[in-house]
Amino acid sequence: MAASDYEFLDDRFRACVNRTSHVQQLWTGARWTEGGVYFPAGRYVLFSDIPNDRLMRYDETDGSVSVFRSPCGYTNGHTVDRQGRLVSCEHGGRRVSRTEHDGRITLIADSHQGRKLNSPNDVVVKSDGSIWFTDPPFGILSDYEGHKAEPENGFNVYRVDGQSGAISVVADSFIRPNGLAFSRDEKQLYIVECAGGRLKGAATNIQVFDVGDDGTLSNGKELAECTAGRFDGIRLDTEGRIWGATDDGIHCLDPDGTLIGKIRIPEICANLVFGGPKRNMLYVCATTSLYGVLLHVNGAKTF
Repeated sequence: MAASDYEFLDDRFRACVNRTSHVQQLWTGARWTEGGVYFPAGRYVLFSDIPNDRLMRYDETDGSVSVFRSPCGYTNGHTVDRQGRLVSCEHGGRRVSRTEHDGRITLIADSHQGRKLNSPNDVVVKSDGSIWFTDPPFGILSDYEGHKAEPENGFNVYRVDGQSGAISVVADSFIRPNGLAFSRDEKQLYIVECAGGRLKGAATNIQVFDVGDDGTLSNGKELAECTAGRFDGIRLDTEGRIWGATDDGIHCLDPDGTLIGKIRIPEICANLVFGGPKRNMLYVCATTSLYGVLLHVNGAKTF
């Protein structure tokens, strides 16, 4: 891709990218890539190829790609917790799980009030050890990204207490909740409403909530409406800018919600993660491929 694939909508975006740093297609061969997560100790990215039920591993030291786990429960979003363990959303098992350091897989949550979760989509871990995730129906709508089934719960956002393991609903007003990310001080939580990507006329936006000391959310408001299809996964940089995956690439939003620029990607984007030794390499999961671009900004450290 060429420098022209950066779209400057506001002068604030010029400090974020280097026009001579081009987007690279690092690997292709998936059906639908998702859930990129970076492990700095190993300098590798794990990402999901959901329809093929496999978790892939990209080694940034030599560019090699291999299968990390297959089958993998049709995993979607991932994150790393404060102990460096992989936390995953599984469409197939309709659950959130954690991979321990010795490779064992621990169940985090698979039900609420005795009813199965739908298909956990994206997940973040707060510094107090609590695990927050979204639960839309995408993995049970058909057999393409999981196992077709009827929903048993609402399409909610959940919190799992880091000490007791108790699960609670923190937001139930979403039609299709998707990506989520904490602000650097963890006083706010950004959540994507991506219903407009599937339901004609529905909203697709990023909403922001205040996070209480007791783990509750309040004062929710719309921060930004998507101008290209729908938002999916989101990440924050060290200055509080929000980087979101959309239909025409990666959108960069100022903390005030202004769309200041775009990184154009030639495939529909699903998710993204900051990696590299300085957290300034942006890895993008987009339909069949994994892309990378070196930026002038650094991703917010979350572990």
